[in-house]
Amino acid sequence: MTAELVRGQNHPLSQARLEIRISAGTPIVAVAALGDENGRIHGVEWVAHPGAPTQPGLEVSRQAAADHRLAVDLDAVPEAVHRVSVLLALPVGGTGPVRFGAVAAPFVAVTGLDGDEVASYTITGLEAESAVVALELYRRQDAWKVRAVGQGYAGGLAELLTDQGLPQARQLAGTINDAVAQGLARSVQAPPPRTADGDRSRQTAAPGLGPDQGGTAPQPGPVPPVSPYGGQTPGGPGRPAPQQPYPGAAPDANAVTQPSAPTAGDSIDYSHPRRQNAAPPPPPPTAPPAAPGQPAQPVAGDATGWSMEERLYNQVWGMFEDLARTTAAYRSAVDFAESRMGKELEQVLSDPRSRIGGQGDAAREAARARHTQLVAQAREALDRDLTQLAAEADVVEPALPPAYARWDNPAWHAYRVPMEIPMALRLGDLHLPEADRIRIPMLVRLPLERGLWIDSGADGSSDGSFTDSHAMSRLAMETAVAHAARLLAVYPAGEFTVHVIDPAGSGAQPLAPLVQTGVLAAPPALGAAGVADVLGRLTQRVDLVQMAVRGGAADSLPPGFDTSQQLLIVNDFPHGFDDRAVNQLRYLADEGPAFGVHLMMVADREESSGYGPLLDPLWRSLLRLTPVADDHLADPWVGHAWTYEPSLVPPGSQVLQQVLAQVAAARTKFM
Repeated sequence: MTAELVRGQNHPLSQARLEIRISAGTPIVAVAALGDENGRIHGVEWVAHPGAPTQPGLEVSRQAAADHRLAVDLDAVPEAVHRVSVLLALPVGGTGPVRFGAVAAPFVAVTGLDGDEVASYTITGLEAESAVVALELYRRQDAWKVRAVGQGYAGGLAELLTDQGLPQARQLAGTINDAVAQGLARSVQAPPPRTADGDRSRQTAAPGLGPDQGGTAPQPGPVPPVSPYGGQTPGGPGRPAPQQPYPGAAPDANAVTQPSAPTAGDSIDYSHPRRQNAAPPPPPPTAPPAAPGQPAQPVAGDATGWSMEERLYNQVWGMFEDLARTTAAYRSAVDFAESRMGKELEQVLSDPRSRIGGQGDAAREAARARHTQLVAQAREALDRDLTQLAAEADVVEPALPPAYARWDNPAWHAYRVPMEIPMALRLGDLHLPEADRIRIPMLVRLPLERGLWIDSGADGSSDGSFTDSHAMSRLAMETAVAHAARLLAVYPAGEFTVHVIDPAGSGAQPLAPLVQTGVLAAPPALGAAGVADVLGRLTQRVDLVQMAVRGGAADSLPPGFDTSQQLLIVNDFPHGFDDRAVNQLRYLADEGPAFGVHLMMVADREESSGYGPLLDPLWRSLLRLTPVADDHLADPWVGHAWTYEPSLVPPGSQVLQQVLAQVAAARTKFM
């Protein structure tokens, strides 16, 4: 549970590697300073700032921004350090505000690497101050705590650093201001106001909540929006709370989302066992600084992370959040303009003297003109943000590794079977109506923490372009094959196994690439007997692994036991399933992901509704995807209905067969 701190209150910290997330209503400068037991800063090398963003155990932003993410590793700071202070300041010499009293109260949150908030603090009561000590992490008897400070300084950074005991305070303050003014970092627009449950900061990863928990059981009919980047978010009027899509993290249950939290039980540590316990290195300076007054040129991998893969992952997640927030700001501004015009027109009509004649007409024209002006201003701001995001997407997309790339990306032509599992997997693209030209990759964290449901219903298309049930069923199976092939391709040889249940044999043609290349564990199971055989073997596997893990005897599994991740593709459900098979399917969906068995359903929700409430928990536990563009996913901040487009192989391309052939060849050598 998050501790909502007030000034002077402290809270214990249970982990050393943390992230400090900062949000404000305007671009601000974030600085982190190391102090001794008396809080004194010994020298400039004890301060991480935009001109020198990394110090032992610290990494700060290179920019003046409305949102910041600071990395802190308390185990990596020098032994002489007893205090880590987070300092905020307004940039000087620009056209922005010069005192915190003129802007929204800054919000600071301390989170773990899994995205869960440990403590948060809203810095209220500031007036003439232009710099503030937001909070401090301090050591007491070999344990660390966080304290909300909120001490402001009207003299800016120079006065603040002087009060912290730094001899070169004024020189360092000048260096920081010069670094910001010279464009060593880009200025990020402020997000819309924070709601009661929302996270105002741009998150590196979203906590994965896994299957839906709580709420009423869904009724047959339209499926509520599901968020593409993980967790649960409030739905709109008359709509159940939508799910979120980045599993394992990000804001995923499976995912646009990230270090992730599990669905239940103790948290999962996704850190690499051989990594040093230190703050991640800053991104390499691959682009020259922008000229003063000009936006910075986007760079692929311009985010924090241990590797380029992690940087790109965090950058995609940041783009998703930025687009959600800037669109929310635009929609809010348009709503405000319409509400204001309505009130002004109502006021005109309420006065009998102004209902007719030139005075009333002039008042109405003035109200409409103000509405047009406000909407135009909001659109101008949106277009500016979209231009920057589009430029970033143009440089990020070609740089993505195969696991994150579309099937038409040249990265697949240089594909080689990997030696390690990637952080995440691309399942498609996301976009909003206001920014149709910008496609955000929908990434889900690996290993999968939720199964997938490919909806083959004829009403799956948001534009109604697909109405033929046979065409939709075929396309749904092709989508499932593309996802399965991608999973096989991103895992090392022999570490991922695919099973297929196709009771009526209706998926024979779409399944041909998997069958002909020999990457399946066995031919697709047919009929009720095949369904019972495959479900029985996988259920037994989950039982064995579950008993071994819970009994602390994971190394006592039978000799020759296949320890690879297992994926079960089920086509044409519920054909060939009896009540026992349905219960086994539910068991695999609920218990399987934690023990290496994942489910991919290809089914029409309406056709499956005959089982009634029996299947409701199954549908809620799976991440719903569609074989055609559909706006059923919702983001975890403002609940936008995002249009999802699946990642399919371009017509006529042989890339899928080539990739699967390499997977099959590598598996043969491995065995």
